[in-house]
Amino acid sequence: MAGQGSSWNSTPLQVLHALLGWIAFASWSISFYPQVILNFRRKSVVGLNFDFVLLNLTKHSSYLIYNASLFFSSAVQRQYHQKFGFDQMIPVAANDVAFSAHAVLLTVFTLFQIAIYERGHQKVSKTATAIVAAAWLAAAVCVFVAVPHKKWLWLVSCFNTVQVVMTVIKYIPQAVMNFKRKSTIGWSIGNILLDLLGGVTNYAQMAVQSIDQKSWVNFYGNIGKTLLSLVSIFFDILFILQHYVLYPSKQKASPPKLDVVSKEPLIESSENAHSDNV
Repeated sequence: MAGQGSSWNSTPLQVLHALLGWIAFASWSISFYPQVILNFRRKSVVGLNFDFVLLNLTKHSSYLIYNASLFFSSAVQRQYHQKFGFDQMIPVAANDVAFSAHAVLLTVFTLFQIAIYERGHQKVSKTATAIVAAAWLAAAVCVFVAVPHKKWLWLVSCFNTVQVVMTVIKYIPQAVMNFKRKSTIGWSIGNILLDLLGGVTNYAQMAVQSIDQKSWVNFYGNIGKTLLSLVSIFFDILFILQHYVLYPSKQKASPPKLDVVSKEPLIESSENAHSDNV
């Protein structure tokens, strides 16, 4: 790994930064398992929105490319320092890379569960497929533009932009699905509680670095990480409200029939215009 630019001014803050980072890593990483375990126990993925999983895979794949490039590539780090100053620390830590790699693997495994478990008539919508295709097409165009001019920082920033966009929209299909069903059965609340902890500690880690360096470049120099935390926290609170406040009685009731739940559209699109409602 190449040099990280400026050094820490306070050893206690450096230790706290590392501690918060690995708490965020552990929380976010473990947050994938409650849903995987729930799917395994039920032998069903009814209630889990497939659009969410597909968008999530695109989000974490692009985020892994960004984190790994900025953390390991000396060329990318050099261009970062040229843009933001050589006294600035690289805003990606080892836990960011580890989390991204783990997230991609667990999301792929969840897609495998979707393929083998009971899913009724649920499927990925054309809207989600189009969004994912557009995202990777845009990334390919960025590669084509950046490589001849060796604009490496700009290129990895493009992947960061992709992950930000995916983060903003990926929760929407699941939130809408819960609202229409008036239930969160099949959607793990354990995932959300751990995700919230990860978002809060991730944001705190960035604040600790900014306090130590007496600079807020850490936030706008890595806008993807900043937005990741804020958007995740917002939707986590929404899901917590859905689970514990809006639809609490539904969690104690018997699971809805598969053929009823499975006819619900994942994302509103032309293909669902005439489909049966739940």
